[in-house]
Amino acid sequence: MDIIFLRDLRIDTVIGIYDWERRIRQTISLDLEMAADIRKAAASDAIEDTLNYKAVAKRLIEFVEGSEFQLVETLAERCASLVLEEFDVPWIRLTLNKTGAVRGARDVGVIIERGTRS
Repeated sequence: MDIIFLRDLRIDTVIGIYDWERRIRQTISLDLEMAADIRKAAASDAIEDTLNYKAVAKRLIEFVEGSEFQLVETLAERCASLVLEEFDVPWIRLTLNKTGAVRGARDVGVIIERGTRS
């Protein structure tokens, strides 16, 4: 299995359970590892033969910017499902970081894996 990854994709969104969080946009950061077989693309040197990480990033930006979830768990699950379904990815590991959510901690968030890793 090969892995195509995106690191530190920063997106502004409404996220949180507190009233003040519902009135502002906060920046979340996504790290993604996605299973892909890159052999065909390596042989053809054609974007059509691989997982287009720019297309994945643009779709996630569109989705997250328009979302208003309360929990990072929900947002992470929906982002992972979107990539699995819309980009025909068999496996994904997604880290969602809500920087600054806890005073004294640099990072807080969730890491989920979905699909079948082969």
